[in-house]
Amino acid sequence: MPYRPPLVPYETFVADPPDLPVRGPGEDAAAVVGRAEVVATDAHGVTFKAALSDGASMVVRVDAAGEGVIRVRLSDDPQARSRSAPALSLVHPGTHPATVTVDDTRVRVDAGAVVAEIRLDPWHLRFLGPDGRLLLEQDPGTRDISGRRRTLPFGRSTVDGAPVAWHESFVAPGDERFVGFGEKFTPLDKRGQRPLMWNFDAFGGESDRSHKNVPFYLSDRGYGVLVDSGLPVQFDVCQSTHSSVQLLVPDDLLDYYVLAGPTPAEVLDRFDRLTGRPYLPPKWAFGAWVSSGFFPDSQERVLERARLLRERGIPCDVLHLDCYWQVAGRWSDLQWDAEAFPEPTQMLRTLAGQGFRVCLWMNPYLMTDSPLYAAAAGAGYFLRRADGSPYVADVWHGSHPASAIVDLTNPAAVEWFTGLLRPLLEQGVAVFKTDFAEGVPVDAVAHNGMTGVELHNVYALLFNDVVAQVTEEVTGHRTVWARSSYLGGQRHSVQWSGDVNATWPGLASTLRGGLSHGLSGVPFWSHDTGGFHGTPTPELYVRWTQFGALSPLVRLHGTTSRLPWDFPADTERDAVAALRLRYRLMPYLWSVAVRSAADGTPMMRALLVDTPDDPTAWTTDLQYRLGTDLLVAPVTDPSGRRDVYLPVGDDWIDAATGERHPGGRHLRVHVPPHRLPLYVRHGALVPVVAPGDTVGDGPFRDVTLVSWGGVDARTVLHDVDGDTVVEAARDGDTLRVDTDGPLRVTHVSVAGADLPARLLLNGEPVTPAPFDGWLPDPA
Repeated sequence: MPYRPPLVPYETFVADPPDLPVRGPGEDAAAVVGRAEVVATDAHGVTFKAALSDGASMVVRVDAAGEGVIRVRLSDDPQARSRSAPALSLVHPGTHPATVTVDDTRVRVDAGAVVAEIRLDPWHLRFLGPDGRLLLEQDPGTRDISGRRRTLPFGRSTVDGAPVAWHESFVAPGDERFVGFGEKFTPLDKRGQRPLMWNFDAFGGESDRSHKNVPFYLSDRGYGVLVDSGLPVQFDVCQSTHSSVQLLVPDDLLDYYVLAGPTPAEVLDRFDRLTGRPYLPPKWAFGAWVSSGFFPDSQERVLERARLLRERGIPCDVLHLDCYWQVAGRWSDLQWDAEAFPEPTQMLRTLAGQGFRVCLWMNPYLMTDSPLYAAAAGAGYFLRRADGSPYVADVWHGSHPASAIVDLTNPAAVEWFTGLLRPLLEQGVAVFKTDFAEGVPVDAVAHNGMTGVELHNVYALLFNDVVAQVTEEVTGHRTVWARSSYLGGQRHSVQWSGDVNATWPGLASTLRGGLSHGLSGVPFWSHDTGGFHGTPTPELYVRWTQFGALSPLVRLHGTTSRLPWDFPADTERDAVAALRLRYRLMPYLWSVAVRSAADGTPMMRALLVDTPDDPTAWTTDLQYRLGTDLLVAPVTDPSGRRDVYLPVGDDWIDAATGERHPGGRHLRVHVPPHRLPLYVRHGALVPVVAPGDTVGDGPFRDVTLVSWGGVDARTVLHDVDGDTVVEAARDGDTLRVDTDGPLRVTHVSVAGADLPARLLLNGEPVTPAPFDGWLPDPA
């Protein structure tokens, strides 16, 4: 019976990736490295001449690209680069001295925390820790009983004599776990999955389709693997065969890095050294962003929203204006709708006086009915078809007119495009939401000669680079609110999860996507609080707002209103309480953000970041640590019930009840709508302030330090005017708290324990500030 496609429509997009060729029965065009000889050694590594199974010769280079980092390259030409390189470099390896040892049969390249050991004949490469422990090794390739190849080992495949992909395979022990690959909405452990590095419009955010792909993964064996290519790299993570991880790279070479740990935090630190440190957004960006939503808007409505936010005591720092700040249906002109917004300069001035910054929606496309289109097309500012005509594509999936795509490899087009943005910034706009950018078709042609396949993924980086740069020129900061990204995109803060569905499963998949992205080197991430597509029930709106309020950044946005007062009164009360808790925790959140920018660890941390030796931590993907001291378990079911896993190594205190629980156990909890499962590490010192309407830019004042457990502890708090070391020491009934730095701590509270009889703050007796709980019962 012939194959029939399923009744459920397959998701297709104008910018879907090309498929790799499918091998016919008995066909085997894979040429693999069989043996090698040393050509040269130097202070950093070794160059080999490799003999392939088809008789060809290639160059293999193994060297140290940093302390604890080994780089492996296989190519025809030792100077070969990725075909995405003409747009920008994704990885910036350093030169690091290596200890190179060569004998007749083996070569060792020692980069400190990781050692590459190569057997020459037959070729075999493995990676060891400094203690000799095996981290990973090449899979030499397996065949089944009929002789068919089951894996694609170190080498290259061709079709009709032309190379189509390079490949590598690693042995995967049966219990090894793998995380990362960018913002994937699938279970955290990617074993059994096949992540494809291609930026899609994710259509709801509930699958492995992702706006933001990062060709990098972490293993619970204490290492990471990074592939340097902007092409659609495929990772077969024990799907084709349970015993192997395979890399398929349809580029001009195979170029990958092995990054040592042993902890995930150390791997992420090395990852950032190769690809760039995260950009720390300004302090105000960590306040609440409240959106107009994806429906008609006006100057009058914006000012009324601002008035009601302040009147109702709802904290907010940024007002986001979505598509409708422009003329409806012409959402690429980057010009105010003069009828709906007759006096935008005065509006921006009024909002600034109320403490609001304004974000405007934008994208890198231009609809063909725009009055700007003809001149821009004539000037060659758009990606082209092979015949030289502008490439007009259905980037809106048929819901709006087709559009041309700004060619950001063309300096003249960049100048024209930034010329549209700069006046808005000078007018008083603070930041742009950089939407879309996943729509470059594979057969497009760019000004610099790149094809659409070569440009597709890195286009997101070019787009955000351009917008961030002009923003910095005018405002002094580089913040964008970005939907699409790729390798190295942590330099664009912040990124959000796109158009997720306003459903309970949508909340859960969004959380998984954020944890996955955080494990891919991106610490500053957010999502559409309340869900984007559809209208959340009041219960879902509250639970999602609680999740958003304890995310790295928070924005309320959707296709229908996400304004708290458009929901029942008790829903508004509980949602606003969550936002006010965020503002109360702002000194803690800012300290976490500063550390994340410095070392690349995510703010919203999968449990494995802090307890990598706990097997349960590698599969727990519906809760997280916010920094090291808070454990957040968003409610993902309308029943209000859920299981919570408390990480090993610490005791945890319920922030609502003060009850203390040992780590390494599961709790089954039922929480009322006004609070969520939130636990604090016993021994934590958490700074808080009275919640205000805005975060602002200046240093925190009148900080209260909450000692959870009233025990010995030490922490470093960060602020815009410097770092403050805080130490607590318990001696019988006396708790001493000493601070060294500019942060002004005026009060001390003790939670989760009996109050000490005597409390000293910097040597002076003080009365303990009452602790009234977080998210207290409104009754």
